[in-house]
Amino acid sequence: MLRKNNDSLIAYFSMEIGLTPQIPTYSGGLGVLAGDTVKTAADLKLPFVAITLLTKRGYFEQAIDSEGNQIEYPSNFEPHTMMKLLDVTTYVLIEGKKVYIRPWLYEVKSQTGGIVPVLYLDTDFDLNSHKDREITHYLYGGDSEYRLKQEIILGIGGVRILKEMNLRIWRYHMNEGHSALLTIELLNDNKRSIEEVWDENLVWDPDAVKQLCVFTTHTPVAAGHDRFDYSLVSRLLREDYIPMHVLQRFAGKENCNMTFLAMNLSEYINGVAKKHGEVSRKMFPGYEISAITNGVHSYTWVCPEMAKVYDKYIPGWANEPELFVRVETIPDEEIKNARKEAKKALFDMVFQKTGVRFDLDILTIGFARRATAYKRPHLLFYDLERLIKIGEGKIQIIYGGKAHPHDYEGKKMIKRIFELAKYLKDKIKIVYLPNYNMEIAQRLVSGVDVWLNTPQRPLEASGTSGMKAAHNGVINFSVLDGWWIEGYIEGVTGWSIGKHHSGDDFNIDSTPGDAEDLYNKLEHEIIPTYYNDKQKWCFMTKNSISKIAYYFNTHRMMRRYVTEAYLA
Repeated sequence: MLRKNNDSLIAYFSMEIGLTPQIPTYSGGLGVLAGDTVKTAADLKLPFVAITLLTKRGYFEQAIDSEGNQIEYPSNFEPHTMMKLLDVTTYVLIEGKKVYIRPWLYEVKSQTGGIVPVLYLDTDFDLNSHKDREITHYLYGGDSEYRLKQEIILGIGGVRILKEMNLRIWRYHMNEGHSALLTIELLNDNKRSIEEVWDENLVWDPDAVKQLCVFTTHTPVAAGHDRFDYSLVSRLLREDYIPMHVLQRFAGKENCNMTFLAMNLSEYINGVAKKHGEVSRKMFPGYEISAITNGVHSYTWVCPEMAKVYDKYIPGWANEPELFVRVETIPDEEIKNARKEAKKALFDMVFQKTGVRFDLDILTIGFARRATAYKRPHLLFYDLERLIKIGEGKIQIIYGGKAHPHDYEGKKMIKRIFELAKYLKDKIKIVYLPNYNMEIAQRLVSGVDVWLNTPQRPLEASGTSGMKAAHNGVINFSVLDGWWIEGYIEGVTGWSIGKHHSGDDFNIDSTPGDAEDLYNKLEHEIIPTYYNDKQKWCFMTKNSISKIAYYFNTHRMMRRYVTEAYLA
């Protein structure tokens, strides 16, 4: 349902949006957060439209061979099975040539009656050359040229599609810098005539654009922000949109920095956790950067076993997650039984996918996220002898996650975990689930007993997997970074790993100390509590729900965006 004429919309731009496993146009956390944002906008009946790329061949499908090598296959998504092709076409100029764009419509419908349209931009049709048809094939694929072409389609093309559809936009929300080129199209839309000004440079009206734009940054590392050489930018964009010297004024002199472009032309800028806001302000001094801590869509991430209990004792929880504070009204036995059913459902899936049978009575640790160095998936294996001494016969571990096709270190990490699983198979059972996606994620975050997170501080901007786990009564065991700094109460809502540092920590190798703390708490607190103090374990399970899930959800998050970013 698209609103027209006098109804103004919030246009939410994201390179990836993860709504369902059947639409594989997402890679991980950023896309799933975007999907949860859109679902919540529908729940709250916000005047919202989302814009993303179609990426018909997705991120990739992951297989893992018997030696632990990751193998990538295209997704080959057919949009007509899930979406409606709209009778709208526009174009952008790339290297002076027209590249045509058409949108596919998918409607996110809430049980509240709210509907949010999601527009998937597509270049794969017969008006374009073979090369241009491939622009919207792969998410995060190809080289810098391919990526910049995609960002032209998303940013400039996305604004033009909205104009072709006669949609009035109140705010443009850029979820990361991939869509920052939309500001160039808005600068053109808000140009002053040369008769109004004495200097040609004053034709461009950044203040008018700023009033329209909101920018959310998710990356606390400078290397993670998109930059393009101006030689490439001038070849692809030429001066068809804006003179290069004007673009440099907003995107930086040395290279075209999409984060600078977005920040210089946005009235409201935010990081995605309090700590991330602090880190971002130090990375980008002189910019006013707020913080709105991420959340997750409660209805999506609560497993059926727990949802049944919540429906019985906390009616309305799905659209009012703050009601989770009433979890104390649920009898302990009902929580324990639902948790056991969720654990069994996970183990059935593990057996189906790997042939490995897990024991329902053994403490099960889950770890699943993008396989890359800063996530430190190997921290648990820092001292193998000690891990065996602590965990033999007492823990079992489930891993999951994809490495980017060009992240060779990440691929080595997956292979190493496979090797360790074989080495430890008679002492500690370990599996690595292939092709991690939203469906597997929901089973994993609800079926394990402990959710482990071990990033190198302060590189975890927020993180949301632990929030999903807490919604299901799974207890977090995490490094003090991102959202967990705000969510943990030691021994009450979960356990911390390592110290909380107030500095940036970029040059601190905390691995030895973090590993020591991990082993100490596993040996002296987590394992003894799980096996010997069921009452405390249930107490912490309920606290995970009542003190974490009630707050770390996208309903709270979106209400803050509305009041602080969209209506301010």
